[in-house]
Amino acid sequence: MGAPGWPVTVVDGRVGIRPLRLRDAVVWSDMRIRNEAWLSPWEGLRPASPPVGWGERHSPAAFTAMLRVLRRESKDGRCLPFAVTYDGELAGQVTVANVVRGAFQSASVGYWVDGRLAGRGVMPTALAMVVDHCFAHAELHRIEANIRPENEPSRRVVAKLGFRQEGLHPRFLYIDGAWRDHLCFAVTVEDVPEGLLRRWRSRENA
Repeated sequence: MGAPGWPVTVVDGRVGIRPLRLRDAVVWSDMRIRNEAWLSPWEGLRPASPPVGWGERHSPAAFTAMLRVLRRESKDGRCLPFAVTYDGELAGQVTVANVVRGAFQSASVGYWVDGRLAGRGVMPTALAMVVDHCFAHAELHRIEANIRPENEPSRRVVAKLGFRQEGLHPRFLYIDGAWRDHLCFAVTVEDVPEGLLRRWRSRENA
Protein backbone atom coordinates (compact mmCIF):
# COMPACT_ATOMS: atom_id res chain seq x y z
CA MET A 1 0.00 0.00 0.00
CA GLY A 2 1.16 3.56 -0.68
CA ALA A 3 0.36 6.77 -2.47
CA PRO A 4 -0.07 6.31 -6.22
CA GLY A 5 2.95 7.64 -8.08
CA TRP A 6 5.27 7.38 -5.09
CA PRO A 7 8.26 7.40 -4.86
CA VAL A 8 9.38 9.56 -7.77
CA THR A 9 12.29 11.76 -8.87
CA VAL A 10 11.81 14.66 -11.31
CA VAL A 11 14.38 17.19 -12.55
CA ASP A 12 13.87 20.42 -14.46
CA GLY A 13 17.12 22.19 -15.22
CA ARG A 14 18.92 22.91 -11.95
CA VAL A 15 15.90 22.10 -9.76
CA GLY A 16 14.80 18.63 -8.74
CA ILE A 17 12.36 16.84 -6.44
CA ARG A 18 12.95 13.42 -4.93
CA PRO A 19 12.17 11.46 -1.75
CA LEU A 20 13.93 12.53 1.44
CA ARG A 21 16.76 10.18 2.45
CA LEU A 22 18.36 9.25 5.76
CA ARG A 23 21.67 10.59 4.49
CA ASP A 24 20.08 14.05 4.16
CA ALA A 25 20.06 14.36 7.97
CA VAL A 26 23.22 16.40 8.51
CA VAL A 27 22.71 18.75 5.54
CA TRP A 28 19.03 19.22 6.47
CA SER A 29 19.94 19.99 10.08
CA ASP A 30 22.68 22.46 9.14
CA MET A 31 20.36 24.22 6.69
CA ARG A 32 17.43 24.46 9.10
CA ILE A 33 19.60 25.81 11.92
CA ARG A 34 21.28 28.34 9.62
CA ASN A 35 17.83 29.47 8.41
CA GLU A 36 16.23 29.91 11.85
CA ALA A 37 15.42 33.59 11.35
CA TRP A 38 14.06 32.89 7.85
CA LEU A 39 11.87 29.93 8.82
CA SER A 40 10.93 30.12 12.50
CA PRO A 41 8.13 32.74 12.19
CA TRP A 42 6.10 30.27 10.11
CA GLU A 43 6.68 27.01 12.01
CA GLY A 44 3.68 25.46 13.75
CA LEU A 45 3.91 23.78 17.15
CA ARG A 46 1.50 21.77 19.25
CA PRO A 47 -0.02 24.07 21.92
CA ALA A 48 1.42 23.62 25.41
CA SER A 49 4.23 21.42 24.09
CA PRO A 50 7.39 21.46 26.23
CA PRO A 51 9.79 24.26 25.24
CA VAL A 52 12.47 22.88 22.93
CA GLY A 53 15.11 25.01 21.25
CA TRP A 54 15.28 25.41 17.47
CA GLY A 55 18.58 23.54 17.28
CA GLU A 56 17.25 20.53 19.15
CA ARG A 57 14.08 20.46 17.05
CA HIS A 58 16.21 20.45 13.90
CA SER A 59 19.05 18.14 14.86
CA PRO A 60 20.00 15.13 12.71
CA ALA A 61 18.19 12.95 15.26
CA ALA A 62 15.05 15.07 14.86
CA PHE A 63 15.30 14.67 11.08
CA THR A 64 15.53 10.89 11.46
CA ALA A 65 12.44 10.84 13.67
CA MET A 66 10.56 13.11 11.24
CA LEU A 67 11.54 10.95 8.27
CA ARG A 68 10.32 7.83 10.06
CA VAL A 69 6.88 9.43 10.46
CA LEU A 70 6.81 10.73 6.89
CA ARG A 71 7.73 7.32 5.48
CA ARG A 72 4.98 5.67 7.49
CA GLU A 73 2.50 8.28 6.26
CA SER A 74 3.65 7.82 2.65
CA LYS A 75 3.38 4.04 2.95
CA ASP A 76 -0.20 4.49 4.14
CA GLY A 77 -0.93 6.77 1.18
CA ARG A 78 -1.46 9.94 3.23
CA CYS A 79 1.68 11.86 2.32
CA LEU A 80 4.27 12.51 -0.41
CA PRO A 81 7.39 13.96 1.27
CA PHE A 82 9.70 15.56 -1.31
CA ALA A 83 13.21 16.89 -0.92
CA VAL A 84 13.94 19.88 -3.17
CA THR A 85 17.37 19.92 -4.79
CA TYR A 86 19.36 22.62 -6.56
CA ASP A 87 22.29 21.47 -8.67
CA GLY A 88 21.82 18.08 -7.05
CA GLU A 89 22.17 19.38 -3.47
CA LEU A 90 19.44 19.48 -0.84
CA ALA A 91 17.85 22.94 -0.90
CA GLY A 92 14.45 22.62 0.76
CA GLN A 93 11.34 20.55 1.16
CA VAL A 94 7.82 20.18 -0.23
CA THR A 95 5.42 17.96 1.70
CA VAL A 96 2.11 16.89 0.22
CA ALA A 97 0.10 15.93 3.31
CA ASN A 98 -3.44 15.25 4.49
CA VAL A 99 -4.21 13.25 1.37
CA VAL A 100 -7.92 12.46 1.27
CA ARG A 101 -9.26 10.02 -1.29
CA GLY A 102 -12.80 9.05 -2.24
CA ALA A 103 -14.89 11.85 -3.70
CA PHE A 104 -12.41 14.50 -2.49
CA GLN A 105 -9.04 13.46 -4.02
CA SER A 106 -7.36 16.42 -2.38
CA ALA A 107 -4.28 17.28 -0.31
CA SER A 108 -2.51 20.20 1.30
CA VAL A 109 1.04 21.29 0.59
CA GLY A 110 3.71 22.93 2.71
CA TYR A 111 7.14 24.07 1.54
CA TRP A 112 10.34 25.85 2.46
CA VAL A 113 13.61 26.67 0.74
CA ASP A 114 17.07 27.72 1.89
CA GLY A 115 16.97 31.50 2.27
CA ARG A 116 20.17 31.76 0.24
CA LEU A 117 18.22 30.55 -2.79
CA ALA A 118 15.13 32.70 -2.35
CA GLY A 119 14.21 34.69 -5.42
CA ARG A 120 15.85 32.34 -7.92
CA GLY A 121 12.68 30.51 -8.88
CA VAL A 122 13.68 27.31 -7.06
CA MET A 123 10.52 26.91 -5.02
CA PRO A 124 8.02 27.88 -7.74
CA THR A 125 9.71 25.35 -10.03
CA ALA A 126 9.73 22.62 -7.38
CA LEU A 127 6.14 23.25 -6.33
CA ALA A 128 4.96 23.28 -9.94
CA MET A 129 6.64 19.91 -10.53
CA VAL A 130 5.06 18.50 -7.37
CA VAL A 131 1.58 19.68 -8.37
CA ASP A 132 1.99 18.34 -11.90
CA HIS A 133 3.04 14.97 -10.51
CA CYS A 134 0.13 14.91 -8.07
CA PHE A 135 -2.36 15.59 -10.87
CA ALA A 136 -0.82 13.35 -13.53
CA HIS A 137 0.33 10.38 -11.45
CA ALA A 138 -0.87 10.58 -7.83
CA GLU A 139 -4.55 10.76 -8.86
CA LEU A 140 -5.26 13.98 -6.97
CA HIS A 141 -7.74 16.62 -8.11
CA ARG A 142 -7.01 19.57 -5.83
CA ILE A 143 -3.97 20.93 -3.99
CA GLU A 144 -4.29 23.65 -1.37
CA ALA A 145 -1.72 25.79 0.43
CA ASN A 146 -2.54 27.60 3.67
CA ILE A 147 -0.31 30.61 4.32
CA ARG A 148 -0.16 33.28 7.01
CA PRO A 149 -1.09 36.69 5.53
CA GLU A 150 2.25 38.05 6.78
CA ASN A 151 4.28 35.40 4.93
CA GLU A 152 5.04 37.38 1.80
CA PRO A 153 7.68 34.98 0.37
CA SER A 154 5.29 32.02 0.46
CA ARG A 155 2.45 34.10 -0.93
CA ARG A 156 4.67 35.15 -3.85
CA VAL A 157 5.26 31.49 -4.71
CA VAL A 158 1.56 30.65 -5.09
CA ALA A 159 0.91 33.98 -6.84
CA LYS A 160 3.56 33.20 -9.45
CA LEU A 161 1.95 29.81 -10.07
CA GLY A 162 -1.58 31.15 -10.30
CA PHE A 163 -3.13 29.49 -7.26
CA ARG A 164 -6.45 31.20 -6.55
CA GLN A 165 -7.22 32.60 -3.11
CA GLU A 166 -10.30 30.83 -1.77
CA GLY A 167 -10.74 32.33 1.68
CA LEU A 168 -9.47 33.01 5.17
CA HIS A 169 -9.16 30.39 7.93
CA PRO A 170 -9.33 32.26 11.26
CA ARG A 171 -7.06 30.92 14.02
CA PHE A 172 -6.00 28.03 11.77
CA LEU A 173 -2.60 26.94 13.16
CA TYR A 174 -0.75 27.42 16.45
CA ILE A 175 2.40 29.39 15.60
CA ASP A 176 4.65 31.59 17.70
CA GLY A 177 2.53 31.27 20.82
CA ALA A 178 -0.91 31.96 19.34
CA TRP A 179 -3.53 30.63 16.92
CA ARG A 180 -2.79 32.37 13.63
CA ASP A 181 -5.08 33.19 10.70
CA HIS A 182 -4.19 31.66 7.34
CA LEU A 183 -5.20 32.43 3.78
CA CYS A 184 -6.25 29.43 1.70
CA PHE A 185 -4.95 29.13 -1.86
CA ALA A 186 -5.76 26.23 -4.19
CA VAL A 187 -5.43 24.83 -7.69
CA THR A 188 -7.36 22.00 -9.35
CA VAL A 189 -6.44 19.83 -12.28
CA GLU A 190 -8.95 21.64 -14.53
CA ASP A 191 -7.11 24.91 -13.91
CA VAL A 192 -3.91 23.71 -15.57
CA PRO A 193 -4.65 21.29 -18.43
CA GLU A 194 -1.29 22.21 -19.95
CA GLY A 195 0.55 21.50 -16.68
CA LEU A 196 1.46 23.99 -13.98
CA LEU A 197 5.18 24.09 -14.76
CA ARG A 198 4.55 24.65 -18.47
CA ARG A 199 2.05 27.42 -17.73
CA TRP A 200 4.45 29.18 -15.38
CA ARG A 201 7.30 28.92 -17.87
CA SER A 202 5.14 30.38 -20.61
CA ARG A 203 4.19 33.31 -18.39
CA GLU A 204 7.84 33.90 -17.46
CA ASN A 205 8.80 34.00 -21.12
CA ALA A 206 5.85 36.11 -22.25
